[in-house]
Amino acid sequence: MDFSWTIVVAGALVGLAVGLTGMGGGALMTPIMVMFFGVNPTAAIGSDLATSLFMKPFGAAVHQKAGTIRWDIVRWLLPTAVPAAFGGALLLQAFGDGEELQTRVKYVIGGALLLAVVGMVARMWLDRRRGLGSAAAEDADVRVRPIATLLIGLVGGVVVGMTSVGSGSLIIVMLMLAHPRLKANHLVGTDLVQAVPLVGAAALGHFLVGDVSLGLAGTLLIGAIPGVLGGAVLSTRVAGPALRWALIVLLTGSGLAMWGLGGIPLVVFCLVIAAVGATVTLRTRRADDNPGVTTAAPERSPTMTP
Repeated sequence: MDFSWTIVVAGALVGLAVGLTGMGGGALMTPIMVMFFGVNPTAAIGSDLATSLFMKPFGAAVHQKAGTIRWDIVRWLLPTAVPAAFGGALLLQAFGDGEELQTRVKYVIGGALLLAVVGMVARMWLDRRRGLGSAAAEDADVRVRPIATLLIGLVGGVVVGMTSVGSGSLIIVMLMLAHPRLKANHLVGTDLVQAVPLVGAAALGHFLVGDVSLGLAGTLLIGAIPGVLGGAVLSTRVAGPALRWALIVLLTGSGLAMWGLGGIPLVVFCLVIAAVGATVTLRTRRADDNPGVTTAAPERSPTMTP
């Protein structure tokens, strides 16, 4: 493959983003393969899912060791998420074939990317509200909401199966909305564990229809695995909000590019979002430096450690 080392670097950068923020795997990897390496959209989706299948367990193992996985929620997600992800992969075939299929899939990926951006913004907003709320609320006993959790698995599974986007952004936001008192580390751990069989089912569906390039997936993994591990190490030393806003700019630009927007309008739109992100990040940092009524929150943090 002519661009093998470039693909390794791309995999490392995406893995770094995932390790740092917990988001951006499929949302970055798929558009990078389509726009920069000329991979067919369906092959990019299938290959990204195959890569994620081997990347996700690294993060899941860390959370399993830390005891931050809600297995009761996982058990209610998987009955709908796994078949929905497999079915979503097969559902793509209903969009047509040949060049017509690839064009339509680009639009679907673009829509999923913009939906992921909405999910990321919602997650930051919810995280901020949770940080300002009562620490005791997060320590309360959280009961599973079976119907809501089954629906989350169904919707998330279809989106991931069709686009490879959403296992680390859309699903975790929906879990936050359904279980608002769940601890942040439990949300991430639970999402990572359920994502392993989820992306496995989606990858199998794409493999059966011939949309997985094992060589491409293997090349991506060479860079992605050390990238994820390095990002996890750096995540405690780098400002999370700034990184999330950088991802939002990248994903918005990628989504709009998939929809055919380019040139100066695209650049201007991304610059505006970057300016908004910089303003919000600075205001958040100032608020954290002058916590006011939130000064009591850090005193409770030792009691929240498992």
